Amino acid sequence: AALGHYKGVEIDTLFVTALLTILGFSVHDTIVVFDRIRENLLKYSKESFEQVVDRSVNQTMVRSISTSFTVLLVLLAVFFFGGATIKYFVLTLILGVIFGTYSSIFVASPLLVLWQRRAAVAKR
Repeated sequence: AALGHYKGVEIDTLFVTALLTILGFSVHDTIVVFDRIRENLLKYSKESFEQVVDRSVNQTMVRSISTSFTVLLVLLAVFFFGGATIKYFVLTLILGVIFGTYSSIFVASPLLVLWQRRAAVAKR
């Protein structure tokens, strides 16, 4: 809303499309991390849940960052060499990829650990 108010940018279908694309990208990235956690829970059953989550995040971090970096390279090329009509669409995608990757790695997994701890306390 602030960007639209100060810069005269319109929230149109391209903007909504960018948001939905980023949502899908972020959810997919989070699923990859959580799937690795699921696999490692079976593989390393003697370790604590926190250790398994940490191991899983470390195993998937390079993949997540590499994928996001590749997408960012393409988006930056489109941003600088593409037309003016898609500038804000691509800018939204760039910001979304950055924040989505961050949240998939550094927010989703700690939240999972927090929820698991609360569930363990509630069972007692």
